[in-house]
Amino acid sequence: MVGPQYDLVGNPLGAVRTTFEKAAAAAAAESGGRDPVAAFRSKDWGASEVFRSFLFDQGGIDKVPLLDASNLGLIKPNTLVRFRGMVQDMLGNEFYAGAFKRHLFHCVPVPGQNSWTLESTPGPDLRQMSNCMSPEQREKRKRDGDDDIMDVSENGNGESSSSKKPKEDAVQISSNSAEMPATEAVPEMNGNDHHIPGSSFSCLVKIYDMPESQVKLNDVGEFIGVYTFDPELAAPNDNSDDVMFDLIEDVTAQLPPSKVPRLHCLVWRKLSSQDFLAKQPVEPLPSLLKGIRQSLLSHLTQLLGNDDLAAQCLLLHLLSRLRTRVDVVTVGRLSLNFTGFNRESASIFGNQLNTLIQRLVPYSQAIPLSIEYLNTTTLQPRKDNKSGRLVTGVLQLPQGTHLTFDETIMQSGSLTSKGVENTVLLKNLMESLMVEYDFEYYKLEMATDVQMLTLSEGKSNILPSDLVVPFRPSTVPAVTATPEELESWRWYLATVRSLPQSNEPAILQTIQDEMVNAMREDRSLGCSELSRWLTMAQITASSFGEKSLSMEHWQTVKELERLRKQRMQ
Repeated sequence: MVGPQYDLVGNPLGAVRTTFEKAAAAAAAESGGRDPVAAFRSKDWGASEVFRSFLFDQGGIDKVPLLDASNLGLIKPNTLVRFRGMVQDMLGNEFYAGAFKRHLFHCVPVPGQNSWTLESTPGPDLRQMSNCMSPEQREKRKRDGDDDIMDVSENGNGESSSSKKPKEDAVQISSNSAEMPATEAVPEMNGNDHHIPGSSFSCLVKIYDMPESQVKLNDVGEFIGVYTFDPELAAPNDNSDDVMFDLIEDVTAQLPPSKVPRLHCLVWRKLSSQDFLAKQPVEPLPSLLKGIRQSLLSHLTQLLGNDDLAAQCLLLHLLSRLRTRVDVVTVGRLSLNFTGFNRESASIFGNQLNTLIQRLVPYSQAIPLSIEYLNTTTLQPRKDNKSGRLVTGVLQLPQGTHLTFDETIMQSGSLTSKGVENTVLLKNLMESLMVEYDFEYYKLEMATDVQMLTLSEGKSNILPSDLVVPFRPSTVPAVTATPEELESWRWYLATVRSLPQSNEPAILQTIQDEMVNAMREDRSLGCSELSRWLTMAQITASSFGEKSLSMEHWQTVKELERLRKQRMQ
């Protein structure tokens, strides 16, 4: 165990070096001095356990600054930081020390991340942390390449001529710190990187000793590790006379260390909706969930102009999520189309609805669905084979994102070929929860899980939703929510969506018999509609905190369907 002389936040490399030396000494003793390298290979240094204990057992995670674009210039290199972001691109593996491998991930701020999630993860005040602040004056260095902590200097074979042991001088961190002047600008990030449109900040995360399947594209995670960044570094030389330079394309050259910080990850974890909640975990007792459900449903009803049917359907929509896939069938989704909207009502009810959704879910986006938008916007992610990088699109989204489409601004016009492609992409997303990625020579469909709400005048032809509900408000909304109510509703939505579902065989058989009778009476009913009824019933059960479906929940959904069809006539 690392002694107290090491500041794990201000000098994490000291701890890494100590654990390395202890592991190397133990390996040498185990081998009897004959082959210490072989005895040491593939063994954990023990560094991750040291940091996990500090972060999660001793409460040290609250002492670690959260890296973002606003504090980039305040944090001193070679200190411990946290970075929360989405895996936008997987850049493969990087070999170092001849035989050791680390995985490279280009991570960006989560698309559509709402502000309340940032408030729920406060970090320490950097201006009061002298051990983690950048010195006022730093020695200027001009050199080529990326000065990694592990002293990686790749040759043409992708291997390194260095050793796995951290550099001795890398641990020497200046203790002189001064508060950065408030007027000093934060260094420009990423330059004009067309791979991440609209983004001004990203991070190259390097993860060691990890199975490749653990981190996936579009995962949202918290990465904790050693931070390196130097805006004064010169860009790599373009040596056109070097044959090897021409033949071997290094994707990290597109992400120079002078513009994109590096994070050498020691500990990481995937983030879910619960990780953004400010409250401590609470047991989801049905009695508690029922009370919060009633509070949220009442608020939704008032927000939607006292349209109780629309409010109940909206609640089910917000609680829906992809449960499983059976071939091409997605189980658990419930996209929603509110009809009867026009530009005026969308500016009133739609705006307030979007504002509430932003305050309830971690990630959301409002998309103005116009001819111009379809013809000009890049929705599809694509691989740039020249640079070896993935160019993001609007539909490269984290799991659980909520999308609101406003069709009321749609006017007559002609779709270009790009507009047609975007329309097909959106329809495919709505019907199968799949996004097609363009890899130039082939296309690959990737699964996603997003909630989709469409506001339109009539039934949307572009976005065929699972549930179409005519909107019938009777009043103009004038309703607000307290911070305490918002916190409880966030907890409720995140908790209910994570509850397991099960069906009693007897109840399920009764429901199936009723479905068969319904199809005999109404030949227009199809399997997709009956599947939606069952999904709505299961979500209804979960909304009350129940883990299994009952006939009461089934009858509730049948009544909602009766009212909905009555309204559509």
